[in-house]
Amino acid sequence: MLRRTFFAQTLSLALASFFTRQTFAQHAAHSAHAAHPMPEMAGMPEMGSTVMGQPTGAGLAPMDALPVGAPLPALRTLANTSREPGVFRATLVAHPVPHQWLAGAPTLVWQYDPQTQHPAPGSTEPAIGPLIDVREGDTVEIRFINHLPQPSTIHWHGLPVPPDQDGNPADPVAPGASRLYRFTLPRGSAGTYWYHPHPHMMTAEQVFRGLAGPFIVRAADDPLQGWPERHLFFTDLKLAQDGTIAPNETLDWMNGREGQFVLLNGAHQPRIEVVEDERWRVWNGCNARYLKLTLGANQRFSQVGTDGGLLAQPRDGLTELLLAPGERAELIVPVGSVAHQGSLSAAAYDRGKMALSHGSLPPDPARVLAQVHFAAPAGSPAAAGVRRPLPAQLRRVPALGTPVAQKTVVFTEAMEMDALPMQHDAPGATPMTAHAALPRGMKFMINGAVFDPSQVMLTSRRDEVEQWSLENRTDMDHPFHLHGTQFQVLARELNGINTPEPFLAWRDTVNLQSGETVRIATLQSMTGERMFHCHILEHEDLGMMATLKVI
Repeated sequence: MLRRTFFAQTLSLALASFFTRQTFAQHAAHSAHAAHPMPEMAGMPEMGSTVMGQPTGAGLAPMDALPVGAPLPALRTLANTSREPGVFRATLVAHPVPHQWLAGAPTLVWQYDPQTQHPAPGSTEPAIGPLIDVREGDTVEIRFINHLPQPSTIHWHGLPVPPDQDGNPADPVAPGASRLYRFTLPRGSAGTYWYHPHPHMMTAEQVFRGLAGPFIVRAADDPLQGWPERHLFFTDLKLAQDGTIAPNETLDWMNGREGQFVLLNGAHQPRIEVVEDERWRVWNGCNARYLKLTLGANQRFSQVGTDGGLLAQPRDGLTELLLAPGERAELIVPVGSVAHQGSLSAAAYDRGKMALSHGSLPPDPARVLAQVHFAAPAGSPAAAGVRRPLPAQLRRVPALGTPVAQKTVVFTEAMEMDALPMQHDAPGATPMTAHAALPRGMKFMINGAVFDPSQVMLTSRRDEVEQWSLENRTDMDHPFHLHGTQFQVLARELNGINTPEPFLAWRDTVNLQSGETVRIATLQSMTGERMFHCHILEHEDLGMMATLKVI
């Protein structure tokens, strides 16, 4: 059902029961936290959530509240405490940490750190989890300690890990508890991944408060391993005037949350200095923001990788690349022979965001994400116009083969306008808290149903190639994400036109435009239960998720 075909009846009893069960579970978790406060939270300012109190500011911080032009911060790297060859061992603690974005108004973010101590006052460390940098064949052991007021998990987004190690919502870690995640990375798994929480109905809040981090798996035979590498991790920040993280409002739940600031490695419009051709790994870690990346019409770049690693051949001569929420890419950015000032920007992209009263909201205008200065040192080959040669062949990407089974996944949504918490589009009106009472009147569904943790929607057989038909019968874009494997996009159909995918690539996330059908080939190699869902995290929390059982 399209969202503009409003229905008058109330939400189904199943959906009401769904919300009631989760509210009861959250209440119990919050009560336990109140009875046993964590020492590290004493003396900190209150957060804008239902646990710690709502923001006290009258509205959002202005667009010019954050400084611009500071050097791009380097991501932290998680240290390996193991002395065993081929074993990566570390600890990640999820905990509240004060961060200074607004002068005199510290912001309490939720962050992954290797310890519970807070950064030193004035620390410039980005509010992003540390980079986990490992190699194919490594065994990874991460001890996760939850010092949040909510249950949480760590989901290893895109990585081929066993189902019971993937941080699925059925396996939460309670506040104050810990668990060990352990998995071995097989040959062929090299790529650009990330990690984030996945507790149902709390994922969106935990990510927008700061819980996310990059994960790289490297191959011994990487043809680009000699290239200088730059890491660009995008996140979204919705900041109140008093420095607190603003809670979700109705439009945030309806469209997915977009803040007034897009941060790059935790900084607002930082400065990037490019002095030679570089390999960029780019992550879209935003809840819902689409990033149509461009360096300008005259600054071309090459795409060499997707979610699951390198392409077979580079895609040269690009000026734009769309990254949906959750997607990653690897790029080759040339410095050129003439020094010039440019910018990394997000071009305007219309994803069909809803308005509360009628119709759709206009697309967001283009915005600068970083200032980029291109200048090769005098006397260098690049300054003389000599480009570093890019291999014509990066790796083999064989087709998965003939599917032996077919599956259909249909995204739908429905709005009961009379039940929505407010009936106008004024920003800042009637703010909804993030998880005390999820909004009524919205249904985001897969195959006609909202997520039920007790139900398996689809069943697959291990090691069988399947073709999935992903259909978006809504009026807005939705990014599809499948756990446990990488898949290959075969073709796209829109407005009656079927277009074969022009190149093979490994992906775990693919965007579905309104009215579009995307056909993918996929194979699951481990038995157990997996999730598949929309990666607009608010939509995932509101039910656009389902369970796949692999037998």
